Amino acid sequence: MKILVCITKAPDTTTKITFTDNNSKLNEAGVQWIINPYDEWYSLVRALELKEAGVATAVHLITVGKADTEPVIRKALALGGDEAIRIDGDCNDSFYIATQIAEYARSQSYDMILTGKESIDYGNASIGAMVAEMLDMPFISLATKLDVDGTMVTAVREIEGGEEKDSCALPLVVSCQKGMSEARIPNMRGIMAARTKPLNVQAPVAVDELTSVLSYEMPPAKSGCKMIDVEQMDELVKLLHEEAKVI
Repeated sequence: MKILVCITKAPDTTTKITFTDNNSKLNEAGVQWIINPYDEWYSLVRALELKEAGVATAVHLITVGKADTEPVIRKALALGGDEAIRIDGDCNDSFYIATQIAEYARSQSYDMILTGKESIDYGNASIGAMVAEMLDMPFISLATKLDVDGTMVTAVREIEGGEEKDSCALPLVVSCQKGMSEARIPNMRGIMAARTKPLNVQAPVAVDELTSVLSYEMPPAKSGCKMIDVEQMDELVKLLHEEAKVI
């Protein structure tokens, strides 16, 4: 079984975010880039676990981005991926990214495509569903557990108020979230091996972007917290009516 894991870079959560060009672009100066945690900790690690268990024969990685994404995907190779593909495109439009992934995957006969639930920067949570639709594959979203028995996959996913257990035949697309697996740290052997593992660069296919960013803005600064004495209920009610805001 061949697995394709979708990888994207994201700013480290400790990065101080600023914008340039009249707030229309992220200022990347000094930004520390990491593998999107949902891609790394859950979809990639679960794919590696399936390979270690003898269920999968190959784990390939794919990303859409320019050369500055290569350190991130090399780290994914250091964790245990067999080879990587970089689609040489530069775009944050979900439709564009999903199209690039689907076009490559269509010619490679992957049995399973794994994505993270969402990226921690844009939070669109849409790539997996789009790729599945483009490839006419079943899609299971928000999976917290994933097991494979022959050509059948059993997944547990979160739903409102509980969990749902699904069964589906391969091939399929799954988006993964917390609970799927535990985070790993690449060891020195993996880091050294990643330097020589294949990283194939492919030209993007021509596709129109459906969305574009007009401007970014920072959320309002957090205000202080007012402490009300437990005996001052009238004051609390007054403040709730006059000052409290529902966000």
